[in-house]
Amino acid sequence: MGAQKVAGKFELYQDKAGEYRFRLKAGNGENILASEGYKQKSSAENGIESVRKNASEDKRYERKETSSGKHMFNLKAGNGQVIGTSQSYTSASGRDNGIESVMRNAPEAKLDDQTA
Repeated sequence: MGAQKVAGKFELYQDKAGEYRFRLKAGNGENILASEGYKQKSSAENGIESVRKNASEDKRYERKETSSGKHMFNLKAGNGQVIGTSQSYTSASGRDNGIESVMRNAPEAKLDDQTA
């Protein structure tokens, strides 16, 4: 196999309520971005494309602090709509590393369709 870099991937799945969701996973399997629920599979697929398109632009990231003092971020589309949300991080530097990971992984991430 060699020392090939493991690429990130988008997982497309249905939640218990039957809504379509996706998550972006880094090469190490860590969840780095999650979507809202979508009624239509095509809407979730459009969300994935929007993440791929917007992930490399730093200005698309909304850096926030939660009420409990944790750090997180939203990735927004050009129209300001949130297309992905991070987990909570204990530090701002951890959150910023998460943003860098999305920037690095999202544009080339393959789709793992778990609904097929």
